[in-house]
Formats: sequence, structure tokens, C-alpha cells
Amino acid sequence: MRKILFLVTVLAGLGSMKAQELNATVTIDAQQTGQPNFQVFRTLQQQLTEFLNNTTWTNREFKNQERIDCNFTLIITGFESTFFEGSLQVQASRPVYGSIYDSPIYNYNDRQFSFDYSEFQPLVFNINTFDSNLVSVLAYHVYTILGLDADTFSLNGGQEYFDIAKQIVNTAASSNFTGWKATDGTQSRFRYNDAIISNVYQEFHDAMYTYHRLGMDLMESNQTEAKQKIIDAIANLKNVNDRRPNSYLLRTFFDAKSDEIEAVFSGGPRVDINSLIENLNRIAPTRRSNWSNIKL
Repeated sequence: MRKILFLVTVLAGLGSMKAQELNATVTIDAQQTGQPNFQVFRTLQQQLTEFLNNTTWTNREFKNQERIDCNFTLIITGFESTFFEGSLQVQASRPVYGSIYDSPIYNYNDRQFSFDYSEFQPLVFNINTFDSNLVSVLAYHVYTILGLDADTFSLNGGQEYFDIAKQIVNTAASSNFTGWKATDGTQSRFRYNDAIISNVYQEFHDAMYTYHRLGMDLMESNQTEAKQKIIDAIANLKNVNDRRPNSYLLRTFFDAKSDEIEAVFSGGPRVDINSLIENLNRIAPTRRSNWSNIKL
């Protein structure tokens, strides 16, 4: 009887444990180094996967089905001893209500990426210190993903996570690694975060909520209204673009969303797309090939 009670207690405890926030996949491509089969790359991939998926990033409770799907693709272009150089492609998505479709929310190509790493070294994140550029870059992208995901479910829901990402930027700015300072160019982690927490870009957050919660999540029940909400969201982004043309924040948004927008407006019930096409061509002219395929 005691064994049965003990088992019930253990199972109840497991059921109440807080699931981690991410369902992250890590891929390491080291072909450009000429030594892609080095054991250190396999170890690094395993350690990064465990770090991303097993770290508790928030105080929220995530059910297993609520974990955020994301991909981290690390392309190593060169290394010497314990110093590595390359780029990091980060992608994330969120589920659409009433479907099996995941809507992309983040597609960031981090080209300013180098780090020191010794095989099997512990990967530990501390918000108050800069110990590892590898850990800080990953944590920055994690909190940006958490913020964008929260923005799609509630208006301004991601603010606390963007603020944490800002703290990471501030702490890392004292290092010699690039991507953390205002002087590191227009396509940096600093620039992206600086925009996403600025009041000048408030309509970006409005658009994220309208596009996903009032648009994509409504597709199951009312496609016409859902499409109109997405048109409204794009109009909000046009207002942002009028103030900050060709901003890195909006370019990154369309890196994630161009194919989806084309697909949404290339089938289903007809809506007036004249203003939509005009706004898309103004905001993201490099995606004209996508916009020209919208024929409804």
C-alpha cells in the first residue's frame, strides 16, 4: 500500500512540474571549416539543445503543447583552438488556432557571431553578468522569441521579455564582441532590440497582435474577417515604415512573413486587396515577387 501511495505521489508531482518554454532544435553546419566531423561540433550541438530546452527562462507555466517551436542553425565558418566564428539563423513559430499550421514569427540571421567554447564547458545564463558570448547571444534570441510569441497572444504581452533582452544587450556591450553596441551597424542585435522597445514602433506590437490573434486565429471560423484584420495589421506597419523607412525590425518581420502573406491572399474568399498591395510594395519592395503573386 505504501508503494502505491508513493507512486501516486511521484506521478502527481511530475504532473505538476513546470514544462520548459521552448521546443528548440539545434543544427550545426561546420562544412566550411573543412573539418565538419570534429567531435567538438557534436558535443556543442548536444549542449546547446539541452541548454535551450532545459533552462527555465520565465516564471510562467507552459504545458507541453504550449512550448514554442524554434530552430537555431549555427553555421561555423572557422575556428582556432577554442575560438569560433560563424553565423546563427534563428527561426520561431506559433500555432494557429483550430489548425495544424504554425505561423512564423521570427526569422533572424545573426551574422555578427563569434564565441569562445571549450568542449563540455558548462553553459549557464546569468542575467547580471557577461561570462560567455555564446550564452548571451542565445539568451538574447530566446527572450526576443518569448516576447514576440507573447505579443501575438495579448496586446503588448511581450514587453517584459524585450526588456530582459535589453538588459542582456547592456551587459554584453562591455565585451569586445560585436552586435551589442550602437556602433555595430544597422543590422545588429542592438538595433533590433532598440527598435522593438521604442515607443516609435508601438504600432509594430499592435500589428503583431492584430495579425495573429485577430487574423490568423480567426481563419478557422471567418476567413473574410481574418483577412481584413491582417490587412489592418499591414496598414499599421505602413505607419511605422512612414516614420522609419527600411527599418531592420520590419525587414526581419517580412523575412518571416512574406511567403505566408502571399499564401493567405492567394486563395479563399475575396477581399479588397488594393491598399494591401500598395502598402506591401511600399514597406517591403524587395519582396515584390511575393506580392505580384497575390491575384485575388
